[in-house]
Amino acid sequence: MAAGRAGHKDGGPVQMSATSAQPTGTTMLSSRERHFLETQRVARLATADARGLPHVVPVCFAVADGTLYVTIDQKPKRLGATPLKRLRNISQNPAVAIVADRYDEDWTRLGWVMLQGLAEILTGGSEHARAQALLRARYAQLRAMAIEGLPVIAVRVARVLSWGDLSVDVLASPAGITQD
Repeated sequence: MAAGRAGHKDGGPVQMSATSAQPTGTTMLSSRERHFLETQRVARLATADARGLPHVVPVCFAVADGTLYVTIDQKPKRLGATPLKRLRNISQNPAVAIVADRYDEDWTRLGWVMLQGLAEILTGGSEHARAQALLRARYAQLRAMAIEGLPVIAVRVARVLSWGDLSVDVLASPAGITQD
């Protein structure tokens, strides 16, 4: 793992680290990065179309075995059969990035983990079913949805970057209430 020091906005040092895929193809998240991701409920998925026009959306996710999974859920506002922009982009350009971050009014608590890689759209099979089971276990809202026939985005993580305070010992909400 390569690490370097960077200045924080308030002048103090923060840790920036980058991890690339190992020769076996398995990307290693540090235990701090993995635990940080496990505590984050939402991340942002960045895709780009064939022309390079970026598109970023918040997503629910799960990580297992060097792959990050995002299921397409039932979209109450969605009409018609046109695939979502994120799916169209991935079919044109599979390079994606995902970032999960924590904002805090105390800027010494800022932190993020970014995963970069190539995305694949799974429409069935055992990996599709495993991914949806992982996501349903993580998000109760998905348990009530008929997502079995919907696509799953599988991001094969090639690079991990992280910055800032990744500790998760006390995650306070704006009202000061501790979150699980």
